[in-house]
Amino acid sequence: MTSRHEDIEVSYSVSNDFFRLWLDSEMHYTSASYLTGDETLEQAQEQKARILFDYAEIKPDSLILDIGCGWGSFLNFAVRNGVRRAHGITLSTEQLQYAKDRRLPGVELLLQDFNTWEPPDQYDAIVSIEMIDHIVSPAQARQGQAVPLYREYFKRVASWLKPGGAFACQAILSDRVPRTKQDLADLAFTADVIFPGGRNPRLEELVMAVRPHFEIEELRMQRTSYRRTTAEWYRRLLVNETEIRQRWGDKVFEEYDRYLSTCVKAMDLYWSGDVQLKLRRC
Repeated sequence: MTSRHEDIEVSYSVSNDFFRLWLDSEMHYTSASYLTGDETLEQAQEQKARILFDYAEIKPDSLILDIGCGWGSFLNFAVRNGVRRAHGITLSTEQLQYAKDRRLPGVELLLQDFNTWEPPDQYDAIVSIEMIDHIVSPAQARQGQAVPLYREYFKRVASWLKPGGAFACQAILSDRVPRTKQDLADLAFTADVIFPGGRNPRLEELVMAVRPHFEIEELRMQRTSYRRTTAEWYRRLLVNETEIRQRWGDKVFEEYDRYLSTCVKAMDLYWSGDVQLKLRRC
């Protein structure tokens, strides 16, 4: 993982109470899946979790891993749907404590770097939801290292998964490049200030990198879902502007105002996208 522990702390440890004001009630900090467009954010997040749960072919007796488990949102969904054994790894101390406070039965949570994790057993199913943006830095991508580093990531995941097992992976994507200095500056701001060390892959990079360790069985694009997700996050942020400024200061509000409004614009103008992949270990 290119993003260091210190980078992850910047991205996810402002305050659990802060994120609770504008995320959904389950604290998913990834794109929801709007199937009709009429769902609430909470309903769309449940649908996202269901899609990935099914992609990974998770059963009640499956041993599962959530790479970059965040506040434990997907693991909570898995437990509510019968899973009895699961591991979650994250580099955020705030997220880890929140996930542990859920007291999910059968779930072991670890403050763990992906690159040094050595699981005790192979998993029946693995899920990772928008963690892959922490694998390659912008500088590494400029040096032509993106596909090799993503391929090493998929190789490592495959080694943890039983032969023939399924890996459900969701990723934010880079697509078109903005043409104005202000738009370029706003996108750079989200990478440098909100997610330091992070970089969203291009779809073609992932398609190349999964081989030879995985086969793509299903690929589902959901740019419009992420547009709806970020727009709802932004709406909720604005509703809570006064409280955010009072509790965390003007700087935090203004940074997240810029970040979330840029996300909405990025999805509108095809600068960014989102993909859900069902991958089969070869």
